[in-house]
Amino acid sequence: MANLQLWDQIKEWKSTKYKWVDLTHELSPETPHWFGFQPLQAELLFDYAEGTPEDKAAPMRCFQYSVASQYGTHVDVPRHFWGDGRAMNEIAVQEMVYPLVVVDKSAECAANADFMLTVEDLKAWEAVYGRIPENAFVAFRSDWYKKPNLDNPDENGVPHYPGWDKAAIQWLVEERHIGAIGHEPADTDPGFVTTREDAYPYPGEQYILEANRIQIEVMRNLDQLTPVGGLIVCAFPKLKDGTGFPARCFAICPAD
Repeated sequence: MANLQLWDQIKEWKSTKYKWVDLTHELSPETPHWFGFQPLQAELLFDYAEGTPEDKAAPMRCFQYSVASQYGTHVDVPRHFWGDGRAMNEIAVQEMVYPLVVVDKSAECAANADFMLTVEDLKAWEAVYGRIPENAFVAFRSDWYKKPNLDNPDENGVPHYPGWDKAAIQWLVEERHIGAIGHEPADTDPGFVTTREDAYPYPGEQYILEANRIQIEVMRNLDQLTPVGGLIVCAFPKLKDGTGFPARCFAICPAD
């Protein structure tokens, strides 16, 4: 007889004991994205309209889309910042599912748009919830997805948004051996770091990708998740030589 344990587990996961949370922004020209990218464009190739083959009439509708690789909710793979790093087609399917840890710093980010998540914040989280498990996906909750503009510029056009301290990411990789990180802004590093002229502007992002990990940016709905006990699924195309692409991410976590 076949082992039906997985079938029984999916029934359990879809019961009222758990909730499924979509962590992905809808993909459209209005999707939040990094300021350097153009909005998504769609060209209608075929439509349902009746006509002759010369009119390109067909019993279907399909589009050709033009979109930046790191647009909206998206995955960054090592090759994005590391020329010798793995491309999208080299990411194993096992790397698309992780135990999920959510570090909530939304109150701090509301009080300080330049908030930086530190090693001390992670240790304080562990003091309450326990050790961060190996191969976990650590999500930094800031509630930044609720902002009408992810860059949050001041009156002089200078952006202000929260991010990771490189040392915090390094601690997670080297001391906790995590599998991936994620966050709601469009950058790993806070705005005051990415706009500095006296230093490399993306130290945290450079580190996590050169550590051979992936990350998910421009996430949403982290405020609907439990701090511990959940799973996250991050699915994306198997794009040859790809550095990143819009992703579909969701979490399964306890309902209570």
